Amino acid sequence: MAEEAVVVETKEEEKKCVHTYPLVKSSDMNEEMRLESVEIVVTACEKFSANNEAAAKMIKDQMDKKFNPPFHVVVGEGYGFEITYQCQSLLFMYFAGTLAICIWKS
Repeated sequence: MAEEAVVVETKEEEKKCVHTYPLVKSSDMNEEMRLESVEIVVTACEKFSANNEAAAKMIKDQMDKKFNPPFHVVVGEGYGFEITYQCQSLLFMYFAGTLAICIWKS
């Protein structure tokens, strides 16, 4: 009986915290641009929830139209990056828990 209780406790400890809201981790955009960018990302990620490439393309197209080109977008899980970017144009955020989105202008 004591062994069963230990197994249950370890499973509870392994649970991950999944955010259901957009979580901005890093941004140097001004407040208005950041809010509009987050709205664009949420719309694209909800519309193309199964296709990260289509979501990235939609985000890039919308950012280029609103804030002038050239923006770059990466959408995915489990990646690292090192970039050089134009000041006040970087946004790194999470959506739906583990989906990371990085937007920058060069």
